Amino acid sequence: MIRVLLAEDQGMMRGALALLLGMEEDIEVVAQVGRGDEIVDAALNARPDVALLDIELPGRSGLEAAADLREESPECRVLILTTFGRPGYLRRAMEAGAVGFLVKDGPVEDLAEAIRQVLRGETVIDPALAAAALSAGPSPLTGREADVLKASVDGATVSDIAGQLHLSESTVRNYLSAAIGKTGTRNRMEAVREARQRGWL
Repeated sequence: MIRVLLAEDQGMMRGALALLLGMEEDIEVVAQVGRGDEIVDAALNARPDVALLDIELPGRSGLEAAADLREESPECRVLILTTFGRPGYLRRAMEAGAVGFLVKDGPVEDLAEAIRQVLRGETVIDPALAAAALSAGPSPLTGREADVLKASVDGATVSDIAGQLHLSESTVRNYLSAAIGKTGTRNRMEAVREARQRGWL
């Protein structure tokens, strides 16, 4: 049996996926979590062969959790399943150690087969997304520019961001200005929106 951990914040979707995957003769869902910060503990307890992770989760993103799993449970293969087929997400998922990336609108048979494929050591990527990612190229944002944009999400002031990231206010302004320029936008809220849309945050 292929042991699967399922991380999805929407309870109905999580239950439906678990039910559908459980109907496969060779797949058993051994753990289900609704938060990203519960993934590693669940994996260490249940010892899944494959972790099926959503990206946008409360507590910790699926991409961050994928990197954690690579450190804490390297034998577990990570497959990202998301609503958001953004090229930047695909690149970040691969950098975090994921071996598969699928969007949620595909048939469950494809998902079951993808689980089998990643367990065999293959990499599975949604073909349309792979093509888009190759043409989009890497994120132009530096790590610090991305950090400053993330800290801006809830309308934080420059002073708030400076305190949170232990930077001076002038440094924060410089990073914000650079990020706005690189995203081709007019202000930081637009920059956040554009960077998220492209999967850079």
